[in-house]
Amino acid sequence: MAEVVLKNIEKIYPNTEKKKHNLKVTEEGVLAVENFNLTIKDHEFIVLVGPSGCGKSTTLRMVAGLEDITRGELYIDGKLMNDVEPKDRDIAMVFQNYALYPHMTVRQNMEFPLKLRKMPKDEIKKKVDEAAEKLGITEYLDRKPKALSGGQRQRVAIGRAIVRDPKVLLMDEPLSNLDAKLRNQMRAEIIKLRQVLNSTFLYVTHDQTEAMTLGDRIVIMKDGVIQQIGTPQEVYNSPANMFVAGFIGVPQMNFYAAKLVKNGSNYAVEVGGVTIDLSAEKSARLAANNAESQEITVGVRPEHVELKGDASKMIKATVDVSEMMGSQIYLHVNALGKDGIIIVNTLDLGGKQFTLGEEIDFTFPGSVANIFDKDGVNLEFGPHKVEEAEAPKAE
Repeated sequence: MAEVVLKNIEKIYPNTEKKKHNLKVTEEGVLAVENFNLTIKDHEFIVLVGPSGCGKSTTLRMVAGLEDITRGELYIDGKLMNDVEPKDRDIAMVFQNYALYPHMTVRQNMEFPLKLRKMPKDEIKKKVDEAAEKLGITEYLDRKPKALSGGQRQRVAIGRAIVRDPKVLLMDEPLSNLDAKLRNQMRAEIIKLRQVLNSTFLYVTHDQTEAMTLGDRIVIMKDGVIQQIGTPQEVYNSPANMFVAGFIGVPQMNFYAAKLVKNGSNYAVEVGGVTIDLSAEKSARLAANNAESQEITVGVRPEHVELKGDASKMIKATVDVSEMMGSQIYLHVNALGKDGIIIVNTLDLGGKQFTLGEEIDFTFPGSVANIFDKDGVNLEFGPHKVEEAEAPKAE
């Protein structure tokens, strides 16, 4: 078992006032991580994602023991870890810059943590050979890091981490130094790797594509605060607020000023001079949250926009840029005074081309509209409630 529990975790740094940031400042200092609650189940793959400076790497380093915890409790495998040395936490960490010893061969790099544990030589050889085979780096065992590509070095760094069979494997933006093709390959390698490792994963990235493809659940952070926790599908389909809606999804969601209109138990949005009825499911959720008629922001993903439909529900837009992406065209448009993107399948166009300045009409189904209030909260779900982590019960 390797359950990890972070209960009311906070990290405060001294306030030097030398750099600008959006973090909360208290009398104690700058609150880099605030009231962080999360229970990571045994063998679960959790991804912390968010923009630079949101506190995700700081949280990871507190789990690793590389940063002191200002307040709160950290449990690994049911044991309180706040004051336990990093080497005694039974965790392993893969860094962004690989952190390999340049004067050692690949084998020596992978052997190093096992030699520190004074493991027998034959057992060390067996573990290194097994890890190298899993990662496809057996032929590189006698080379030094400088003779390897970036992807090969990252495999070695992962190999050095997994030879110890750690309870928890921490990864801090391990793919950020690789090119796009290698990143795709390494994502697939990590997905395969987790199937054969008996570890719990905590992975940090600013790349939401990595988060969506790797995580069982995603923790989205902003300014040191958790914005939403959920499966990739949950945070994509049901974003808690405008920040999550804009951060998750490529290209990002389009946002337009609109009005929510309540008519009995049904709801509609008025946007760009047209009225679009919301689906029964959305209306039921809005009614359950006692949503009233009000000024809102409506969010629609580019892939949900349609160029055909009821003429009375069409919104006018002007094409600024047309990008051919193979099977799809990305139309950068200006609509209702805002820039946005519409994704169109080329098969649906019958060879039609779009020109700069061309006027087009678009609409969207009421089943895909996201309704945000003036504070950016999704009115279907209400304010995101912070998960309350429970400390493990003493046996």
